[in-house]
Amino acid sequence: MGRVILGVYVLMIFVFAIYGNWWGDYAYKGFAYNLGRAVIWPAILIPGLGKAIGILVLLGFIGFLAFGRK
Repeated sequence: MGRVILGVYVLMIFVFAIYGNWWGDYAYKGFAYNLGRAVIWPAILIPGLGKAIGILVLLGFIGFLAFGRK
């Protein structure tokens, strides 16, 4: 089941990147830029989700600094 979900997500990445490269607001930036944006496409489509992901990454980094070192 996990492989199917990952496969669908990768397919959505390429669809989002191709759309952004040809018809998106950042079409002038090139495919590599749009592919990078496509990796985090849920955060782009839902701005509140991007903030939540940012908070989780920040908390993970703080946790690594606090508890990850020996």
